[in-house]
Amino acid sequence: MKRYFPFFIILCILVLTFIFPSVEFKNTGTSHFNTGDIAWMLMSTALVLIMTPGLAFFYGGMVNKKNVISTMLQSVVCMVIITVMWGIFGFSLAFGDSFHGIIGNPATYFMMKGMLGDSTWKLAPTIPLLLFAMYQLKFAIITPALITGAFAERIRFNSYIIFLCLFSIFIFSPLAHCTWHPDGLLAKLGVLDFAGGTVVHMSAGWAALASALYLKKRNEPSHAPARITYVLIGTGLLWFGWFGFNAGSAFGANQLAVTALATSTSASAAAGLTWIFFDMLKGRKPSAMGTCIGAVVGLVAITPAAGYVSIPHSLAIGIISAIISNLVVEWRTRTSIDDTLDVFPCHGVGGMVGMLLTGVFANKNVNPANTTGNGLFFGEHHLFFVQLFALVIVSIYAFFGSLLLLKITDMISPLRVSKEDEVIGLDISQHGERL
Repeated sequence: MKRYFPFFIILCILVLTFIFPSVEFKNTGTSHFNTGDIAWMLMSTALVLIMTPGLAFFYGGMVNKKNVISTMLQSVVCMVIITVMWGIFGFSLAFGDSFHGIIGNPATYFMMKGMLGDSTWKLAPTIPLLLFAMYQLKFAIITPALITGAFAERIRFNSYIIFLCLFSIFIFSPLAHCTWHPDGLLAKLGVLDFAGGTVVHMSAGWAALASALYLKKRNEPSHAPARITYVLIGTGLLWFGWFGFNAGSAFGANQLAVTALATSTSASAAAGLTWIFFDMLKGRKPSAMGTCIGAVVGLVAITPAAGYVSIPHSLAIGIISAIISNLVVEWRTRTSIDDTLDVFPCHGVGGMVGMLLTGVFANKNVNPANTTGNGLFFGEHHLFFVQLFALVIVSIYAFFGSLLLLKITDMISPLRVSKEDEVIGLDISQHGERL
């Protein structure tokens, strides 16, 4: 019966495409589309999508040679699975009519209904609603992909698919709704998350820690990275795509997009440089791996703050986040926590540092849409405590929610591969392929 279940799922999707063709147009005659904004958001959507293959290279180069294909596929498969889910009900869960500020009504945009014509999103009135939906899809794709570095080299592929579906529905979608929907609970509190500090990086980071704890240590916990050149390629693709990730979150070709682009690349460069110098201070050689990890940590940390802070403060965010993440990586290596690729120290901690530093350095002069207030650096404290409150709530929800989903997944389909399969390598045992 299990063998035929995937075919049943495909059959159901096929039936839905005939029942709900979504060909109706909604034309109000009041649209104010801006072709420049549309062009930039089309480009941003493509930029964010390329981050997932970039992440595949980034993670794939770090693991053992016998697990490269499996690790890379765990990222790429998110592109196909989450896209289908998003089109059917995922976008509605994240951005549909609000249910008590917690989750969206899955029927609001079911099968992308009402997307054609001049429909728009409230906070992006100059681009079509369908374009907004496709842009946000790319965030939904990369978030569960980020988690895979924590349980690399020891998870069954079929079980991983179940987990990523559950995570998208019960962790990502509620957090996206609470944070980015105008009626969301965190949005109403005034939480500032420009492009995904809470929704993407903290949720993935805490899920990664939960996964590492739940799946326990690998049988062969030490290894040599398969391809550091892959890591370099992945870093370049991530940095390139992050311009769409952060600057695209301005939802237009405007001054705010320029600010977000500039703060993003500044923070990344500062963090990469700091990681190199910090390693040298500890007596280590400057490494390609360290440089790449540092640059990505800077991109993670600036994500929530990109459209709210100045260039000098983006440099500070990059420097501070690199030092803290480096120290947490060092601490993690002295524990029994087998977070294979240090997803929690880099993405989880980086996201949390970025959230708090948004509460320190945010300035309303940078982005007038910030109605919560200035940060601690400018003598105001309200925003900082709002950010701190969101950090605590999201951390608890993402960590314990992920633990529960891991347990449910394990009950449906065992998460860990057998010891024999792990020794052989996941490329052969799970996919019948080799590098």
